[in-house]
Amino acid sequence: MTVVTIHKAKTELSKLLARVEAGEEIVIARGDEPIAKLVPLASTEKRNLPRKPGALAHLRDTLPPDLFLEPMAEGEIDAWEGKYSFPGDNGK
Repeated sequence: MTVVTIHKAKTELSKLLARVEAGEEIVIARGDEPIAKLVPLASTEKRNLPRKPGALAHLRDTLPPDLFLEPMAEGEIDAWEGKYSFPGDNGK
């Protein structure tokens, strides 16, 4: 990991960003104290991959088809509507 001063980071920002895009992590320091880290957000391979519709289609057969169509029990409805209070809820 490379450490650079604020002055160097300001004067060579474009070069530092190119190094970060290549996968390097760079620490920016004020004097001897590190204050920030430049890291890549995501690899370029992941950002440019096309989406694949149906990637989770195999999960379709593992759930019963009417799972979300059944009515909720009375206690579940009360909990959903916030009728219960718990310690630390501030009286909600």
